[in-house]
Amino acid sequence: MSADTEPNGPDGAWTPSPTAISTRIGRPLVLGVVVLVGAFLTVPVVVTFVSSFAETATGVLPRGFVTLEHWRDVLGVGNDRMTVLPGLAFSLAIATGGMVLNVVIGVPIAYALTRYDFYARDWINTLAVVPLVPGVVLGLAFVQTYPNYGRSALGLIAGYCLLKSPYMVLTVQSSFQSMDLVRLEESARSLGASWPRTFLTIVVPHAKRGILAGCIITWTLAAAEFNFTFMVVSGSPDPFAVFLYRNTANATYMQRAAAVSVYFLIVVAAITALQLLGNKGFTTARDG
Repeated sequence: MSADTEPNGPDGAWTPSPTAISTRIGRPLVLGVVVLVGAFLTVPVVVTFVSSFAETATGVLPRGFVTLEHWRDVLGVGNDRMTVLPGLAFSLAIATGGMVLNVVIGVPIAYALTRYDFYARDWINTLAVVPLVPGVVLGLAFVQTYPNYGRSALGLIAGYCLLKSPYMVLTVQSSFQSMDLVRLEESARSLGASWPRTFLTIVVPHAKRGILAGCIITWTLAAAEFNFTFMVVSGSPDPFAVFLYRNTANATYMQRAAAVSVYFLIVVAAITALQLLGNKGFTTARDG
């Protein structure tokens, strides 16, 4: 007989304990809140995606299915000059470049801030994890300071890295803080591993969850970064943020729904690819 079912009342009767009450009420309550929040966030996405295949929309509910006309208009299918698909490919490339640069720079910064104690560490940590410069300000600074390179793909990649680096540093730093870095490194070094090998094959794989989360966050935010992109970009192809702007500013609801649905599909595909690549690429085990 458990403590929750034993008589505990003044007359030997059973009365519910606080633990039993919290178990019976708390779990369904938390589950209900999670379901409601998930539905609140998911329903607009589903309605938008469904509306992209509708002919008309009255209020919230779309009417008339199924047409691909809005998708063809957004993607430029059938036009003499197709500039949308090259722009989407260009956006994928520069968002990926900004993400990779964030990994190369952000992971060592997060490691140093977690592993070592040095002068002005707290100040550097604050600068590393707090986004101090808005996209508009950084875009103006890039165009003014680097007139020949600020408007190039390299300028976009560098700008994305600067704007989104706090998310990479913060997520990876959380992974490092949950590890005993000193013991992990001393164990590897005692077995003859050099410091670069210890860092790359032991420390980094143990922080794979934080690195993977940072990659997903920085990639998705860079792909949709509008303020910096709009200030910096010139000419074609149009990055994805400009593509969204042009297809949502003066367009019908169904065309806007199709443009946003393209973004949804690209983000889901990118997150799935990063998850598969992360789970496959970060491992310390050797195949026997």
